[in-house]
Amino acid sequence: MRRSQEKIIGGVMVGNLGLYHSIYELVRMVPAGKVATYGLIAKLVGCGPRQVGYAMFHIPHGTDIPWHRVVNAKGEVSLKEEQSARYQLELLRAEGVPISEQGKIPLRECLWDGPGEGWLFEREDGSG
Repeated sequence: MRRSQEKIIGGVMVGNLGLYHSIYELVRMVPAGKVATYGLIAKLVGCGPRQVGYAMFHIPHGTDIPWHRVVNAKGEVSLKEEQSARYQLELLRAEGVPISEQGKIPLRECLWDGPGEGWLFEREDGSG
């Protein structure tokens, strides 16, 4: 990574802020009652699912980004800390996302189908 691409945010070195911005832009599009997977967001922005996870981890406190709507490919939350995982599930339930007793989300029913073709074209021509 070139030195000019490195930034420190909240004491954390973050590279490629454009990528994080794109990830956050997409996550903001996920409507209440739906979820997106790390893999779906990654495919849309052209990175790996772990990079999406890193971006979610670095969201500033108090943001309007609905981070809780991003789950793993199994339809589960990926937060390891039990209290944080419960909080994410509570936020999803409050939006009407069905969650099994085992903490699984039915992706066939709740998976967001993406932003549509317009989003891609807007990004390619620089208007979005």
